[in-house]
Amino acid sequence: MKRKKAEKKLAKLFNLPGFYDEQWKAVKRLLAGERVLMIQRTGFGKSLVYQFTAMMLPGTTIIFSPLIALMRDQVDKLDALGIPAAYINSTLTPEEKQSRLRDARRGVYKMLYIAPERQEDNAWQETVQNLQIGMIVVDEAHCISAWGHDFRPSYRRIVNLVRQLQADFPVLACTATATERVQGDIQTQLDNSKLTLIRGDLSRSNFELNVIRTRNQEDKMWHLLHLVRSLEGSGVIYCGTQVESEIFAKWLEFAGINSTYYNAGLDNETRKSIEAGLMNNKYKCVVSTNALGMGIDKPDIRFVVHTQIPVSPLHYYQEIGRAGRDGGSTTIVIYYSEEDDKLPLSFIHNARPSVLDYNKIISALKEVPLGLYAVIKKVNMKKTKVNVILNDLMDQGIVVKNTSTRSPKYEYRFNAPKLNHERYSRLQEAKLADFEMMKGYINSEECRMKFLRNYLGDVSSEACSKCDIDLRKQETARCSEVGKEKIREFRESNFPVLNVSTERNILVDGVAASYYGVTNVGAALHRSKYEGKGDFPDHLLKLTLKAFRKRWGKEIFDLILYVPPTESGDLVKNFAHKLAGVLEFPISDCLIKTRQTKAQKVFESAISKKENLIGAFNILEDVEGKKILLIDDIFDSGQTVKTIGSMLQAKGASEVAPLTIAKTVGGR
Repeated sequence: MKRKKAEKKLAKLFNLPGFYDEQWKAVKRLLAGERVLMIQRTGFGKSLVYQFTAMMLPGTTIIFSPLIALMRDQVDKLDALGIPAAYINSTLTPEEKQSRLRDARRGVYKMLYIAPERQEDNAWQETVQNLQIGMIVVDEAHCISAWGHDFRPSYRRIVNLVRQLQADFPVLACTATATERVQGDIQTQLDNSKLTLIRGDLSRSNFELNVIRTRNQEDKMWHLLHLVRSLEGSGVIYCGTQVESEIFAKWLEFAGINSTYYNAGLDNETRKSIEAGLMNNKYKCVVSTNALGMGIDKPDIRFVVHTQIPVSPLHYYQEIGRAGRDGGSTTIVIYYSEEDDKLPLSFIHNARPSVLDYNKIISALKEVPLGLYAVIKKVNMKKTKVNVILNDLMDQGIVVKNTSTRSPKYEYRFNAPKLNHERYSRLQEAKLADFEMMKGYINSEECRMKFLRNYLGDVSSEACSKCDIDLRKQETARCSEVGKEKIREFRESNFPVLNVSTERNILVDGVAASYYGVTNVGAALHRSKYEGKGDFPDHLLKLTLKAFRKRWGKEIFDLILYVPPTESGDLVKNFAHKLAGVLEFPISDCLIKTRQTKAQKVFESAISKKENLIGAFNILEDVEGKKILLIDDIFDSGQTVKTIGSMLQAKGASEVAPLTIAKTVGGR
């Protein structure tokens, strides 16, 4: 197809006047049945390359993508253009998934987006064998490489699929973030002899890059407030943890800025609503973990702020890359203090399971084949960690997944090769080196955009003339005494919600007085629980009462119960009696343990936490129709509250509301 003819079709199908030269170069090669690796900056229009090509090829183009928001956004836009497209991912109900797979087998869709993890699904495997496939697209192709910033073992399955395709079958792998090492790894895996590389200029000339040095969270909070007030348009603020995203969002809201938080702890409908709100400028800013942004197609994001240093320049470039796609002036800021190094270093050191973790699973499967949840229960690890290990053990040929039975089981392979864990040691060394490069960006004395481009292999000697280094305007943030008082006022009125309610139980969402681990409340709790310093101090009682009144006002409860201890003696009992005395609600000592349990913190998996508490509680008095306030010191997974709530529901209670001194920030 000639370019002129293709651009006529482009105008008709997508209402666009023409291709960039490098877009057309990729389209032309794909239509000729070639394989292409395209590394282009965010906003270049990589998706247009495969969407247009898909419309020119017979059959259905399969697009592997890890980004749920991107799938949803692109399918909506294709539908609006009258182009039949769909996605298959974890947000669908079983009925929706089956319906879309049936339509796919009938050839209804020109494009089908699928999460790479879905490849192991039996229904998908049956469907793909009956599809006429026009092209394979590997979006976010850096996920193929263990050296990439978001490596996913399930992407290895795509590599195996591509290797089985005939030589003249079109394949597109695309990404905005690949160092030369990642690029080389992708090329090797997708067969470099058949692959054309199209690599573009990664500069973002409209970005104003800044690093602002701080001493603590208060400095960040106070400076961020004034920064956001001064900026035009809407933006995204990235935090390192879910709890931080909630704290910063509520702080800005407290100070009168229309903001909200977004993280993986929110349900799917809430996240969709926030994404739509961001697109429609409902919020001045969305404060998020890195769960937001990848796949959000909003061209006029005017600022991106990081309150926490990312683990590598690769992560950083990816996260800021969603801003300023319209070419307008865009402010990019990182707040940094030396204390910030702890979080990314902990991510790096804990990113890959240990040899001990691997051997636990191997030993369990040597004894007997097990399903996924049986493995989790047996080895007491989180589901995500178990999945990573099982995927790797399958890649190494040590474990096989038997799908012939009704419930798939993992089996240790006879005469399996020896575990190779060396590559993860090398990977961790590389990740630590990447973090040092991120520190190099923070401490750079040369142009910041030049630093990022050189790191990504887009070698340049040009200065951007817009960053704080080039303009010689490096800034330090300091919180004033007025700011400290305002933040103290905020902290004493911002109480974490305990999300425990569902349609099927009598639990209502409760409240904690503070977070454990980031405030002096946590320190006071620790002194009493673990250092033998006596009852919880009165200032914790006052703050908890304040949290109660903000959450429930003058609401009356029929009864106060408290969680019986595992290892903290009468601390919670004494605290609950003091609280009952102030509130003047009846209190009972009749909630008891029927057997000894282990401390919940020793369990990694939710399954083990739940099993530790099954049948462990009883109530020795009548609670029929009673509205109960349930007191504990620390709320972590919420499993203890849920277990007691279920027991009280079975005994006829009408409502159970949890109130705790603190909510943990761990595991997030």
